[in-house]
Amino acid sequence: MGPKRSCRGMDKIRKIIHIDMDAFYASVEQRDRPELKGKPVIVGGDPNGRGVVAACSYEARTFGIHSAMASSIAYKRCPHAIFLKPRFDTYKSVSADIREIFCEYTDLVEPLSLDEAFLDVTQNKKGMPSATRIAREILEKIYDKSRGLTASAGVSFNKFLAKIASDFNKPRGITVVTPDDAADFIDRLPIRKFFGVGKVTEGKMHTLGIKTGDDLKKIDKEKLINIFGKNGHYFYNIARGIDHRPVEPEWIRKSIGKETTFREDIDDKTQMLEILGQLSVKIENLLKIDGRKGTTITLKVKYFDFQCITRSVTVREPIVDADTIMRYIQALLDNTEAGMKKVRLLGVSVSNFIDASRTVKKYRQLPLPFSAEIRSDSLARSLIVED
Repeated sequence: MGPKRSCRGMDKIRKIIHIDMDAFYASVEQRDRPELKGKPVIVGGDPNGRGVVAACSYEARTFGIHSAMASSIAYKRCPHAIFLKPRFDTYKSVSADIREIFCEYTDLVEPLSLDEAFLDVTQNKKGMPSATRIAREILEKIYDKSRGLTASAGVSFNKFLAKIASDFNKPRGITVVTPDDAADFIDRLPIRKFFGVGKVTEGKMHTLGIKTGDDLKKIDKEKLINIFGKNGHYFYNIARGIDHRPVEPEWIRKSIGKETTFREDIDDKTQMLEILGQLSVKIENLLKIDGRKGTTITLKVKYFDFQCITRSVTVREPIVDADTIMRYIQALLDNTEAGMKKVRLLGVSVSNFIDASRTVKKYRQLPLPFSAEIRSDSLARSLIVED
């Protein structure tokens, strides 16, 4: 056996923790209503309408239910599931309490959403040398302060590895990836586990014979750039455990949106409007989470030939729900060639937030250079994700 490979080589090794609450919304509901414990709980929209699953308990996940799934599909998979409307004010309050725990250790806290955050504890307030010990203390304090809610943690030397690690030992687990362990960890990682690899990109990689991190590492940079454009740089680096992004405590969000890439191009405008309606419901949930009101709606369309266009409208009424968004979407769609030309991607976003100039964003997604095809649970600065 040869010498153990390492991802060392930086001037100073950082200590990054990613904390991810376990089934957060559903766990809050089960905590506040003990009769729900042990039962499949789904937090989200009405299964008789066009709602989507915002979160679900681990009991519901055994039926193949997951977040962003249409509530109607979730109901078919588990008719006896308990559907609940989100209580975002409650979730925000709990999230704020948890963030106070983070700030006991460091001010370098980067929330990604209400239920997850990065912490840079390289230099921390308690002078603790072990990031793993800090993570363990945080999980214990979360459990005590939140009256029984659990979280999982990933500990590593960069954000990419810490985020992936936090999902490895759920619920209430800790996974540590050291510089000496990183190369082997990445090599064994299924390509679908790489942050930023959505279903479309995963399929494309599989056709190229790329199924693991080791497979990805064997492809030279020029070929990756040729195939995936600027994202080739990103794939080349993460296959080698390279991610220099800092933990950023504050950031101003300029828009909130969702988009989806189709496995096959479509030309049915009725189908397009149905999909846009589903995306709008997801945007409504995000607007409620942040308590934001926008004034501009933007439709994004990418045709079969990869030509990408946008159409926008700015309105006087505050945009806070899916019905308001859909009131203007059809006119925007009619102002495109969608239907006459096949479409491979649709997206919707809301921007020009009221009082946005005075509002500092507390929750954000990772600013990675994703193309439309490889966005996973966030799209850079507009919080758009591939479904």
